[in-house]
Amino acid sequence: MPDDAAAARAAAEEESAFSHSPVDPDVTAAYGDHPDQVIDFYAPRPGADSAAPGAPAPLVVVLHGGAWRARYDRRHITPFADYLARRGFAVANVEYRRGEDPAGAPDDGTQPAGRWPDTFDDVAAALDALPALVREALPQADPRRTVLTGHSAGGHLALWAAARHVLPPDAPWRTDGPADLRGVVALAPIADFEVAEKLDVCAHASLQLLGGPDAFATRRPYADPVLLLPTGIATTLVQGRADLVVPEPVAESYADAAAKAGEMVGLTLLADVGHFPLIDPAADACAVVAEEIAQLAW
Repeated sequence: MPDDAAAARAAAEEESAFSHSPVDPDVTAAYGDHPDQVIDFYAPRPGADSAAPGAPAPLVVVLHGGAWRARYDRRHITPFADYLARRGFAVANVEYRRGEDPAGAPDDGTQPAGRWPDTFDDVAAALDALPALVREALPQADPRRTVLTGHSAGGHLALWAAARHVLPPDAPWRTDGPADLRGVVALAPIADFEVAEKLDVCAHASLQLLGGPDAFATRRPYADPVLLLPTGIATTLVQGRADLVVPEPVAESYADAAAKAGEMVGLTLLADVGHFPLIDPAADACAVVAEEIAQLAW
């Protein structure tokens, strides 16, 4: 159990990250018929100094976290999307179907986490539709310089989306080749379901995502990034060492598995940083994240 000081710091970090007002996108486009099958687009902001004025901007695709639970939608990560746009990136903030949240359910971690297979259907469909949507909605973007990022559960989805070409042959989401990405920057990702379950990450959210105990073992090979290696795609994990939500051993396990598979995955560990500063524009850790993205994108 965390001590009182660690718990208080984690609570303050979460409060800061959620204190920012949501930022409306420049354009929203649908990639399906469900209300959650949409992508918000943010154009690079005027005055951004990361590229010459008028030059095509790298595209950052953002997958939000929230333990795949319905009450955490893309709105909470819009300040982070806007922060990246102000750093000169074009940004696509992807929404997807999450666990259905019963009306009046308490915010105690018992809400359903994700939907099988809907959550995975949506992320795959969004990434497949993205090139055409970007051409229409965000002509300032250069899709040849795309970096995929995600936080927490979204970090899991980012790693998974980049590994679709190594899914089992019967997986409906498998692609013939690797995605056209400059790389992936996964932020405190739920990257190893077995370790996450041992640590009770997000009240066993990964177990719920896969449909419960009876389905966990059979569905893991289709969903768990640690089992989908090597990908051949440049990948960096950014992890707070003081993270109480998705603790450091989850990211370390993924990096170790990648090394055993012959792939070098970057692991940036931030001292005295918890879960939420990685997406908090007011936190120094957020600047580290932007720099990790920039190293792959520019």
